[in-house]
Amino acid sequence: MFVFYMEVVTVKRVFITFSLFLLSTIFLTACGPASNGDESAVAVQAYLNALVNKDSAALSTLSCKDWEAQATMELDSFQAVKTELENLACKKTGSEGDMDVVTCTGKINATYNNENMQIDLSKRPFLVKRQGSDWQVCGYK
Repeated sequence: MFVFYMEVVTVKRVFITFSLFLLSTIFLTACGPASNGDESAVAVQAYLNALVNKDSAALSTLSCKDWEAQATMELDSFQAVKTELENLACKKTGSEGDMDVVTCTGKINATYNNENMQIDLSKRPFLVKRQGSDWQVCGYK
């Protein structure tokens, strides 16, 4: 009788552990960034996050070789200011040749000496190209 009880308890524990693992996986997947197959838009969001976080290594990785110098100049322009993204959302809105056109909504808020400046991201569609398995920002349209 004791052995049977131990087997039932073990089966219940395994079932409960597996159920919790499965629910956790579903929850974490649901809470992750939704790309909806729109990897070019995800790349632009990562690029903008690298820009406002002043992460030159990430910005370089997320930029086409031909755009890297311009991306570095943009990064340099933000070095002396506090920056943050507000309500960022990006989506693929078209294509031009081998590049996707990605349009974003939201703003970059930049503050220097209590002076605030807002950059409206909807006014600059991004050109994004697949380089190998990665998408990289190659400029503006």
